[in-house]
Amino acid sequence: MSNGYHIAVVGASGVVGRTIVEVLEERGVPVSKLQLFASARSAGKTVPFKGEDVVIEELTEESLAAPIQIAIFSAGGETSKKFAPIAAANGVFVIDNSSAFRMDDDKKLIVPEINGKILTTEDKVIANPNCSTIQSVVPIAPIHEKYGIKRIVYNTYQAVSGAGRAGIEDLENNTTNNFQYPIRETVIPQIDVFLDNGYTKEEEKMINETHKILNDYDVNVTATCVRVPIKTGHAVSINIETEKPFDVDTVRDEIGALPGVVIIDDIKNNRYPLQNEAEGKDEVFVGRVRRDNSIENGLNMFVVADNLRKGAATNSVQIAEKLIEMGLV
Repeated sequence: MSNGYHIAVVGASGVVGRTIVEVLEERGVPVSKLQLFASARSAGKTVPFKGEDVVIEELTEESLAAPIQIAIFSAGGETSKKFAPIAAANGVFVIDNSSAFRMDDDKKLIVPEINGKILTTEDKVIANPNCSTIQSVVPIAPIHEKYGIKRIVYNTYQAVSGAGRAGIEDLENNTTNNFQYPIRETVIPQIDVFLDNGYTKEEEKMINETHKILNDYDVNVTATCVRVPIKTGHAVSINIETEKPFDVDTVRDEIGALPGVVIIDDIKNNRYPLQNEAEGKDEVFVGRVRRDNSIENGLNMFVVADNLRKGAATNSVQIAEKLIEMGLV
């Protein structure tokens, strides 16, 4: 391995953990040493990285310390709550994929191209947003900055891989070990558990995280999150009401000029973003950009991304790249 940074991946045996390793290699992140951690049952397994097989180690309280500089967590909220503060106390930058720290007032919720510039050396635990939130705010944030957003309505179509290996197995085997209904046969309008207000935790995450990333709690946001029988790739239908008037073609061009965004919006040839076409890609794909004529200053769009990559692994790695780029690590 070339000279660079000592990076650890916690939860390396999981679907997202393995994808993080792939993305680190694909994007050419300067890694001098890669350490992989997981539970005792996964210790000893190997994951390929730059032509070598890296052995997964058991995660212990002594694991995460110098010379590790950055640790990317994807091992679930309980593991993050226990081990992330230990790593941070040892001077390690933690980038966490779980929901454990997202709404903590003293933790930053980062989509690098939107708000990466707010990171400092003090931010030892950095939260990675929910997968559907990430791909949604990428095109929304610049619209909010230029035109002001009054209201956002999300309707999601989320792949089974968002539920991890168990979700994929339910689709492949037509079982109900993870989902309460056979996902091959229907779409399920429930992701995570229901709250007292009738929303699910997933819907509440999208609402709260959008407010935090936009740094505007006056925007009215609502969401309905639906699981669909697709292995990889989330789609979100987004309806926006802006404060200021806009030209649809101008907005489409502005979205398309954003880094990491691809416009697929050619209705004459029936071309729009498809979930299976986003698989394995890091970009956010946007189409069906059109005016909502039912309200003043209304806009619709359809946004698709690979939930394992931009929705999780790639965004985490991009946060690490941002720390390096800004000279914080």
